[in-house]
Amino acid sequence: MKTYPLKTIIAQAKMLSPFYRELYKNLKGDGTWTIEDIPLAIQKPFWEANKIKNNQLLTNKLHDGIVFKSGGTTGDPKFSAYSRMEWETMTSYFGQYFGSNGLKTGDRVANLFYVGELYSSFIFLSDTIERCPVEVTIFPVSGSAPAEFIINTIKDFDINVVLCVPTTIMSLADYIQANKIEGIHLETIYFGGETMYEDQRNHLKKVFPDVEIRSVGYASVDAGLLGFADDSCGFNEHRQFDDYNIIEIIDEETGLPIEEVGKQGKVYSTNLSRLLMPIIRYPVGDNGVWVEEKACSHRKYKILGRSEEGARIGPVTFYNEDFQHILKQFEKEISVSNSQMVIEHFEHKDCLTLRIAVHEMPKNIEALNNAIIQTLYKERHMFEEEIGKGKIHPIKIEWLNSEQLEINKRTGKLIQIIDKRFK
Repeated sequence: MKTYPLKTIIAQAKMLSPFYRELYKNLKGDGTWTIEDIPLAIQKPFWEANKIKNNQLLTNKLHDGIVFKSGGTTGDPKFSAYSRMEWETMTSYFGQYFGSNGLKTGDRVANLFYVGELYSSFIFLSDTIERCPVEVTIFPVSGSAPAEFIINTIKDFDINVVLCVPTTIMSLADYIQANKIEGIHLETIYFGGETMYEDQRNHLKKVFPDVEIRSVGYASVDAGLLGFADDSCGFNEHRQFDDYNIIEIIDEETGLPIEEVGKQGKVYSTNLSRLLMPIIRYPVGDNGVWVEEKACSHRKYKILGRSEEGARIGPVTFYNEDFQHILKQFEKEISVSNSQMVIEHFEHKDCLTLRIAVHEMPKNIEALNNAIIQTLYKERHMFEEEIGKGKIHPIKIEWLNSEQLEINKRTGKLIQIIDKRFK
C-alpha cells in the first residue's frame, strides 16, 4: 500500500497536470502553504478537463492501470483513471478496514453490485473482499442477474451475506415476499452507492427477520475512498481514513473548513495515494457534519444528503450539467430561464422531479414532457432500466416561472439540487 505526503501530491499535480498547473499558478513554490491555501476544486471545470483524448487532469499517459466511468450522460461522459498501484492501495485499505465492519470468518458473500459498461462498484467490492483479512467465500453474482438466478444461488450455497445497492435488495425482498420463497437465511446486508432509508430497513427486517443492515462504506469512483463504517457508526455515519485521505467539511459561504461538531457544510476530499489523476480538495457531492471532535482518531462524520454537484436517485447518478445538456437540445421549442432538480423518497423508492422555469409556458406540455424523458433515457439509459424494474419512481417534470424555484434564503442564490430525503 502506497500513500504520499500532501506536498508530493501537490508538486506532481502542479508540474505534470495542465489543469492543476493553471489552478495552482499562484500557489507558493517554496512549500510554505497550508491546505487552506490550496484552491478548492470546482466540479464543472474539473470535469471539463476530463477528456478521453488530451486529458488535462492526468499527470501521465494511461499505460498501466484501470479506467471507470463516473456518471454523466453519453454526451458528457466522465472517467476516472487509476494506476495499478493506486487501485491495489485503494482496495487494500478498504479491505483492511472492512474487516472491522462485522464480517466473520466463514461468511458466504454474494456480490450483487453492478458490473460492466465501465462501472466500478462490482470490481471494487470483489477486490476489496479478496484483500480483507477475514477469510470468506465470495460469489460474484451481479445485481443485473435475473431475480430467480440470484435467489437460487443464495439458497443453493446458503449465502448469508450480500453486498448490494438498496434498490437491488428491495426488489429481491419484494420478489421473495410476493412468491412466498423460503430457505433464505441472510444474516448481513451491506449496502452502498445510495442511502438505506428507515422505511426500507423496516421492510427488509420483515422479510429477513434476523438480518443486520450495515453500510459497506463510503466511496465514489471519482473521489476514491471517503470513509469506513464500524460498530460505532450510526445512520449515514462513517470514519475518515487518517492515513489515506483528508476529509474537509467546507462552509459554503466562507469557503473555510468547519471544525466544530454539528455545523453543516460541503464534503471535500484529498486523496493521498492517487498521482495519475490527483483528487485534491475535491467536492464529493454530499453535505455533511462532524460528529466527533477534531482530535479523535479516524474522526467520524455524517452525510446529510446531496449538495449541488450531482443527484443520486437510487443507483443512478445524474449531474446538473447533464440536465442542462438535455435542455439545450430543446432550445428551439422552449425558452428556459432556469431549472432545478428535486429528489424525494416515498414508498421505499427515490423520485426525481425536474423543474423547468420558462419565460413563456409551452402549449404542448405533454408532448414536450415525453420528448424530454425520452432524450434523458437515451443519454442516461440506466434511468429507463431502473424505472422499468420498479426500483425508482418515474421521473416527473414541473413547468414553472423563475419566481417559483426555491432559493437559499441567506444568499438569494438558486438551489440547483434540492434533496428532501433528509428533511
